[in-house]
Amino acid sequence: MKDRTAPDSDSAIAPTTDSVIAQDTPAPTSIVKFDSARAYEDLRRQVGFGPRPAGSAALAQCRQYILAELAAAGISAREDAWDAATPIGRIPMVNVVATIPGKRSDRIALATHYDTKLERAFRFVGASDGASSTAAVLELGRVLKKRQNEYTIELIFFDGEEAVIQWAGTDNTYGSRHYVAAAQASGTLKTLKALVLLDMIGDRNLNLRRETNSTPWLTDIVWTTARKLGYTREFLNEDFTVGGDDHFPFLAAGVPAIDIIDLDYPAWHTPQDDLDHVSARSLQIVGDVVLEALPQIEKRLASTR
Repeated sequence: MKDRTAPDSDSAIAPTTDSVIAQDTPAPTSIVKFDSARAYEDLRRQVGFGPRPAGSAALAQCRQYILAELAAAGISAREDAWDAATPIGRIPMVNVVATIPGKRSDRIALATHYDTKLERAFRFVGASDGASSTAAVLELGRVLKKRQNEYTIELIFFDGEEAVIQWAGTDNTYGSRHYVAAAQASGTLKTLKALVLLDMIGDRNLNLRRETNSTPWLTDIVWTTARKLGYTREFLNEDFTVGGDDHFPFLAAGVPAIDIIDLDYPAWHTPQDDLDHVSARSLQIVGDVVLEALPQIEKRLASTR
């Protein structure tokens, strides 16, 4: 994840490997349901591959797992490979882009990065920073495959979000910048109507704030939905500015986008970003909110055509 300062937090993390969802989690009203136990298994499998920096064999294994799970759900996917110029030379990177056809060809994207930061001093497995959002997008794909979607749903798994050396200049967001540039060149970006980016959403003590670079109407829909579902302790009504993430290239290209991210996470970019510091309940909360917000996003987009 980004090399920048996260919000301070006085809350202690209580490590546990328990993935059971708290019984007081309210249920969403959507017909389709997010299965956090299945999503947690996706998270666990990713962590099992070990550190997954761009260009590594472990990330290739992770990518094959993502592709296999998409195929098992009946979702068609493609790999978009390129060689990225980085401060340490060219590194092969691969985005995974999956499509769930809807009534309209215009698209809403649900996105994540699936790489982990290259750490040379310690073993970094990115349970929240990389694995949690990837697991959530996978499960959202399984669920939305069974839904009658007004808009075509695109699932994007970005490679190379993390800096190879340090988050500065172009040493970051390789996959999202590549996607936007390619879509602009092909003329397909104009049919992408909104992007919902998930990042670091597995934190056991989930604290999500309104990211100020994000498109305001998208943020309003998501936070209103969270309040409706009773998740005000996790979706805080506070502003927070992220220094950079995979939604930035889309915003710069005129695509409405939101970053749902928890940087109030003491384990961020440390060896402690492991299974003990994430929970299935956090995945459930974010999954519930995204699913419940989607009809309102669709309605908003349809009203502005």
